[in-house]
Amino acid sequence: MRDQTTPVGRLAPSPTGVLHLGNARSLLLAWLSIRSRGGVLSLRIEDIDGPRVRAGAIDQTIEDLLWLGLDWDGEPLIQTQQLSRHQQSLDLLQQAGWVYPCTCTRKEVEEAASAPHESHGIVAETVYPGTCRDRWRDVEEARTVTGRDPALRLRVTPSSVPFVDLFAGAQEGQLSGDFVIQKRDGTPSYQLAVVVDDAAQGVTEVLRADDLLTSTPRQILLYQHLNAALPQFIHVPLVVGPDGRRLAKRHGDTSVARYRRDGVSPETLVGALAFASGLATEGTRCRPEDLLGEFQLDRIPAEPVVWDGQRCFEGED
Repeated sequence: MRDQTTPVGRLAPSPTGVLHLGNARSLLLAWLSIRSRGGVLSLRIEDIDGPRVRAGAIDQTIEDLLWLGLDWDGEPLIQTQQLSRHQQSLDLLQQAGWVYPCTCTRKEVEEAASAPHESHGIVAETVYPGTCRDRWRDVEEARTVTGRDPALRLRVTPSSVPFVDLFAGAQEGQLSGDFVIQKRDGTPSYQLAVVVDDAAQGVTEVLRADDLLTSTPRQILLYQHLNAALPQFIHVPLVVGPDGRRLAKRHGDTSVARYRRDGVSPETLVGALAFASGLATEGTRCRPEDLLGEFQLDRIPAEPVVWDGQRCFEGED
């Protein structure tokens, strides 16, 4: 039986795109945080966004992780194979009266609310004005009257959720109104799936980039409604390009696969990520296990990391 004090974490990449250096840095830090304390680490492939999942991306992601030297315990968990578990949790929320059908289109929501804003290259979610709350008796009525398959939204009563992030500190997480927990096609939203899977896997620590900091208050509400134990949240600053925006295609190919093809060694890439995280000196070449003795959250820079790939790999054979 697992010791109740053993930290449990997860690597949770999404195969909607290639594994790029921003993802790799967050995954490396999540690995170091758990492995440095002798914890248990699982791999979960978050593939519920079916239309955006790239062919072959799951295998490519696993190959990239292994090449970097990031391992995990047990078999990888594929999120789309857990849909019955997601549905069971959704049923509990419906029975408790927390869920209602919504037939609003994205355009209708945007027209009824303020325009979303952008910060660090991240588009914030539009505030939902509650148009369909208490509008329909049930899903069938909503579908019959509008001719649309409804999504399901969670009723949100507080305007904010306070929590303490182990890196970002005390937060007053703002909520953007009632949010979708099941999409129109019947699949769970990211917010529901990640909470249900983390709870089922006994995850005690979630370390990820701070572009997901705004998702945390919604996930906390779901943990509370499902009577599940809250993990500790750790949100680290993003890796950004020279323009200060999150790494993307506009910054060129920053995928792990690209550096592999170019002959960059895993030790060089891990060393560059460690340097960008305050865990090593510039020019260090190492494997993840070489960093275990040096890992401390307070060594990670508090500001976004500007990635200069060419400089990091000068002199690589």
